[in-house]
Amino acid sequence: MTSTLWAPWRMAYIDGPRPDGCLLCDLPREVDDRRTLILHRGPRTYVVMNRYPYNNGHLMVVPYRHCADLDQLSAEDTLEIMHESQRATRILRECFRAEGFNLGINLGKAAGAGVADHVHLHVVPRWVGDTNFMPVLAETKVMPDYLESTYEKLVPFFRGERG
Repeated sequence: MTSTLWAPWRMAYIDGPRPDGCLLCDLPREVDDRRTLILHRGPRTYVVMNRYPYNNGHLMVVPYRHCADLDQLSAEDTLEIMHESQRATRILRECFRAEGFNLGINLGKAAGAGVADHVHLHVVPRWVGDTNFMPVLAETKVMPDYLESTYEKLVPFFRGERG
């Protein structure tokens, strides 16, 4: 028996136009945070949901400064990235009962960076048993919630209205 899983939202990424500039520089210039999935804007960084997540609640902490390597960040940028990462893990623990996290920075295309010229830190919530046969056998990840629904759950925590 053959099964078919549909993930039509991925076609927007696969077939969509590639921006000429830097996506991570362009996002905070937009004013509609809901559309861009920006949850928080700090003085030096912003927190945004990953539009193509590894897991439900996958966030990225992004410095406004456009640079490809950690060595190019100021001490203040680095400190705020870590502060916002700590805050993100606290919020994801409270909002989604995350049991663990993968935090990572992919520096360069060889390391798997999708946006190699703008450093950013991934915060991926994890739960015991959140892996199954789908990613291994079918190279397919099953997401339990819509991005917009996840955004609506998270935004009150980042605005200080909860937690």
